[in-house]
Amino acid sequence: MRNFFKGDEEISKLYCYYKQDHPYLLLAPFKVEIVRFDPLAVIFHDVISNEEISIIQEVSHSRLERAQVVSPATRRREPASFRISKNVWLENNEHEIVERLNRRIHLMTNLDLKFAEDLQIANYGIGGFYDVHYDFFGKNSPLLESLPEGNRIATVLFYMSQPEIGGATVFIPIKTTVLPSKNSALFWYNLARNGEGDHRTQHAACPVLVGVKWIANKWIHEAGQEFLRPCGLKETDQEAFVGDLGGPVPKDHANIRS
Repeated sequence: MRNFFKGDEEISKLYCYYKQDHPYLLLAPFKVEIVRFDPLAVIFHDVISNEEISIIQEVSHSRLERAQVVSPATRRREPASFRISKNVWLENNEHEIVERLNRRIHLMTNLDLKFAEDLQIANYGIGGFYDVHYDFFGKNSPLLESLPEGNRIATVLFYMSQPEIGGATVFIPIKTTVLPSKNSALFWYNLARNGEGDHRTQHAACPVLVGVKWIANKWIHEAGQEFLRPCGLKETDQEAFVGDLGGPVPKDHANIRS
């Protein structure tokens, strides 16, 4: 992880912790690294095994197709020049590994996955990239109007390989780069506490220069999160450090929420 143009004082406030806020995690806690506080982004280390990755790749490989994006005009999935990769969607009940990952994502994020999208597996070869974009849908997007489950409240991105060069996830507005690290997962909220899209989460997948990049995306929607990540009392309410991820809260920090 790299935070560009960050002072030593701000970086020094970042920390790691063991997530143990569920009985299941007392003996096998998640290792969590805070990338930044505002907007919140964390990395879960060693959260997917090599065996699980191999099975997912085996299940997905023969079904990979040119990646598509949903066109706001037609509301259909279409190829786009700003996204060069191959992907496939794995349904929740398609394989034991997918079901296992869903249960794990719930423990990682403390969010309800009932209305989450299927697991998207993506493969980026040499030159593969995804240009600048948001994971949430704009407030006036016709796509959002057709989603009874609401907007994408959060993203979980599993890194299933580690390219030799390239393939970083870059958040442009906040000048933050996360380098792919196999077996880890990057998590962030796409929406602010008031339900509005957080434009600071605009990001891109840098081109792969040497090697291959495999990832798995899980997009979690608003429905079902009413009591798990409730709206703030004020529009200006921000995340309390590690949000609702069960981490320790330091006593003194500029981003503390009253």
